[in-house]
Amino acid sequence: MDRKTTRLFFIDALRAWAIIMMLQGHFIDGLLEPLYRQDGNVAFSLWKYFRGITAPVFFTVSGFIFTFLLVRAPEQGWKNLRVKKGIKRGLELVFIGYLLRSNIFGFLKGKVYDSFFLIDVLHCIGLSLLVIIALYLLSNKLGKKVFPFLLLGLTLLLFLFEPIYKPLAFEGLPQWLANYFTKANGSVFTIIPWLGYTTIGGFMSILFHRFKDRSYLYTVSIPVFLLLGTALMFGSSPLFVLLAEHTGISLFMDISFNNYLFIRLGDVLLVFALFMMARNILNQPTLLRIGQSTLSIYVVHFIILYGSFTGLGLYRFFHHEVHPAVVVPGAVLFIVACCFLALRYERHKDHIKLQLRLGLKILHIQTERFLIAALGLLREVVLSTLKLFGMVKN
Repeated sequence: MDRKTTRLFFIDALRAWAIIMMLQGHFIDGLLEPLYRQDGNVAFSLWKYFRGITAPVFFTVSGFIFTFLLVRAPEQGWKNLRVKKGIKRGLELVFIGYLLRSNIFGFLKGKVYDSFFLIDVLHCIGLSLLVIIALYLLSNKLGKKVFPFLLLGLTLLLFLFEPIYKPLAFEGLPQWLANYFTKANGSVFTIIPWLGYTTIGGFMSILFHRFKDRSYLYTVSIPVFLLLGTALMFGSSPLFVLLAEHTGISLFMDISFNNYLFIRLGDVLLVFALFMMARNILNQPTLLRIGQSTLSIYVVHFIILYGSFTGLGLYRFFHHEVHPAVVVPGAVLFIVACCFLALRYERHKDHIKLQLRLGLKILHIQTERFLIAALGLLREVVLSTLKLFGMVKN
């Protein structure tokens, strides 16, 4: 298999689908009138279920791509360039996550709103990448074969013990830190349990990397993903009930009562299987570019919908006020606009960054000149004042 096919283009297509689903999900959820948000409505219920697949797929794909590139590099440990790039990327995502929740007008008033400290997708994915790197470096000391077991084991721990840590409010931690672990203060996502989808994506990518040169890769993986996904969707809850009855461990029954993590993992596997089956027709250049530009699309959508920096977004003016006849075509236009603007940015990204660097450099020079001139003027004023009172000689 050559380097071109090693990229696994179906993953880019899958990421494009996930970001498009996220765009329409956020738009409709934020603007649709409450009257039409009824679970008894078949159309709304179907939309709500498929919207719920988006985040698990997004986290899983993020872990898959990052880990695939990490283990593909020939260097090991700290010598692996992907380690330093990953640390930089992880911190960058956390920074952008906070940046998108900033409000310039609030800063000018000397205020930092509570929403600034809420945790969202970018924070969690950024931290997840850092955790994967930590596990990779740890496994490098313990043995390369340990890495996939660490990833799988962490996923199982987070998913199995979710009923225990979910009710915790982490009140002993500062609120900005507690927001990473609890939704009690309004965080949209938390590092636990969502880290688990990223690590299971990393586990899956190691298997793909290990068998990437085998002709039977898709012949085997597609039915395995279909069977395992179906089993998790329909069989995981009865299995936990059975385990609770035979072991007397109440945790298994608690899991079965709200078994969304394993069921959604089943959804993820089925989606992966479908995209693998359609991999030969999902290589359209525009679709792949969308899949490779998800961060830019996410930033653009956050600014337009939620009003990053200014607070002036669609969410502020049309929150839960739009009729389905308007919100559905509106969502289509929103998707097109976000993808168009993001792809235009990606096309001219290097030039834009160069202009920004030049602008910052000019600003730095002008600021330095201003300070020098201001200090010189201040010196003259002070000397003139002292001379006036005879405190210094000419």
